[in-house]
Amino acid sequence: MIESPHNEKLKLVRKLRDRKHREREGLFATEGEDLLEAGLAAGVQPRFMLVAAGAGLEGEEVEPGLLAEVSTLGSGTRVIAVWPQPHGDRTQLSPDTGDNCARIYLHGVADPGNVGTIIRTVDALLGSQVVLGPNCADPFSPKAVRASMGSIFSTPPTKGDIDATGQPRVALVPHGGEELDTLSGAATVCLGAERDGLPDAVVAQCDRRVTIPLREGGPESLNVAAAAAIAAQRISSLAMTEAQPDA
Repeated sequence: MIESPHNEKLKLVRKLRDRKHREREGLFATEGEDLLEAGLAAGVQPRFMLVAAGAGLEGEEVEPGLLAEVSTLGSGTRVIAVWPQPHGDRTQLSPDTGDNCARIYLHGVADPGNVGTIIRTVDALLGSQVVLGPNCADPFSPKAVRASMGSIFSTPPTKGDIDATGQPRVALVPHGGEELDTLSGAATVCLGAERDGLPDAVVAQCDRRVTIPLREGGPESLNVAAAAAIAAQRISSLAMTEAQPDA
């Protein structure tokens, strides 16, 4: 049983809180049984698992207080697993992949909770990839991983710029765009940060712009994860309608 805070595995878990160490090692950590089960179900094997002594879980036992000290959760955890970072295949970004599921491209979405939530939403509604453009949060940060609820394993995101995504592209803009139904047929839907939106250079590389209508007198914009969910649901609904044979 691990009883020293200087244990090398505990040191590594602490380091993996920082993006530079995650990128350097090509690893990330998860906490809790749900994320462990999600990773295993996706066929990913952890490098190692640390479990609280006496928890009755498979893995290397750690004195519970030491495990709580390296946890990023206020309530602690019973298991921490360290995994290799899964990455989506960049070749899947081609518009000629043969599937009809739009991918979501994010530009400058810096909040890890939003990034993780969008990965989960796109997995649930479209079963396709999220493409992370410049200045996006690390999808393997603790907050993003928790928000993904395991989708980080089943549909891992990939990194790339707008040029790497398939056409036709649709820019989701707060004002002045076309109706949501014009999302039909899009290969890539592009979203930007809530405050700054998409850069003009990205919008210029899109074939059309679409706006989610909001009620008059209400907030001027939506949370980017909410906007992504609405767009993904509409794409999914339109795809199912188009797939139905004519009566």
